[in-house]
Amino acid sequence: MNNTTLYAGGRLFDGAEVHDGQGLLVTDGKIARIADVGEFAGFDGDRVDTTGGTVLPGLMDCHVHLCYRGEPDPAGALDKLSPAHATMRAFENAQANLRGGITSVRDCGGKDYLEFAVRDACNSGRQLGPTIRAAGRMICMTGGHGNRWGRVADGCDEVVKAVREQVHAGSDLVKIMATGGVMTPGVDPRDAHYSQEEMTAGVGEAKRFHKRTASHAQGMQGILHAVRAGIDSIEHGIYMDEQCQREMLEAGTYLVPTFSALASILENADRGIADYVIEKSRMVAERHKESITAYYKAGGRIAMGTDAGTPFNMHGANAHELALMVRFGAMTPKDSIIAATANAADLIGLADRGRLQEGLAADLLVVDGDPLDDVSRVADRANHRLVVKNGQRVE
Repeated sequence: MNNTTLYAGGRLFDGAEVHDGQGLLVTDGKIARIADVGEFAGFDGDRVDTTGGTVLPGLMDCHVHLCYRGEPDPAGALDKLSPAHATMRAFENAQANLRGGITSVRDCGGKDYLEFAVRDACNSGRQLGPTIRAAGRMICMTGGHGNRWGRVADGCDEVVKAVREQVHAGSDLVKIMATGGVMTPGVDPRDAHYSQEEMTAGVGEAKRFHKRTASHAQGMQGILHAVRAGIDSIEHGIYMDEQCQREMLEAGTYLVPTFSALASILENADRGIADYVIEKSRMVAERHKESITAYYKAGGRIAMGTDAGTPFNMHGANAHELALMVRFGAMTPKDSIIAATANAADLIGLADRGRLQEGLAADLLVVDGDPLDDVSRVADRANHRLVVKNGQRVE
């Protein structure tokens, strides 16, 4: 079996800049050489002609829920499944992500650690799937957003204990719910759910065990609590104000917008989604766009995430988030792609992926045309020619 492949003929975007006239050689799952295509004149092995297209790093989605499948009520649908069926569903969703050009994902909350079996199978190579980082159980207050499957914890001592449980279970990161949210009945996205002391205790404990952190944070005060606690990423960031923006910029905090979540709800409002979800989505949608646009224009660090698995927000359609980042967040196509490659790799902690460099893993996406000129070339799966995971072509 030939384990060396040359990709040549088209453009190459390495996660920072575009290059013409270069070939990319993959050997044993890694990028072995990037050089002027003339250097490969005598190559007679496996070759992929990328003429008229662009080779990119495989995309990364920093916010998915592998156990959900985009039903009108994802949690209710999951509740009807046995653990075995739920695990198989998570695996199928992981593979759908990969076929959609998403070669790495960060699962931001599952059910009873079922998704860990999928993570371990994919990361070990026993099954073909994206590289997965998983948070395990979300940590939330009594009655707080995510309490259906999350680890409910109140007070600093209990929050610390909840973090330790995630560490012991094998979580790659710790997710703490700083505010209310759209999908939980009876909570307001603007309300802070954890105090500054509780957030600081939880984030500090996670970092003590070298775990990255993320916070569902939609309201202004909750965002500030998370940022001041040292959180690595703010998820959603709907009600950011100038103070939030300033403190996030100073701390270098990543923002993961998840435009797809609200857009998918509002585009399918007549398809069985609960009324309270529709009402809150309409309430926050414009404010969300304003906040993300302001942070981007201020030079804030942004990583791509979709919240895939929420209503009609389908695994495998994740790349559409890049089009929304351009349309709703006023981002350039190039910056949206950087958010989904180099920035995402930095946030997730995958130093061997997210860029096209010699020695890194050969996670690739080949698309028609130039996505830096037309974002639909990467955002629309119809324009994807080929997905490659660790050097292996994904059928």
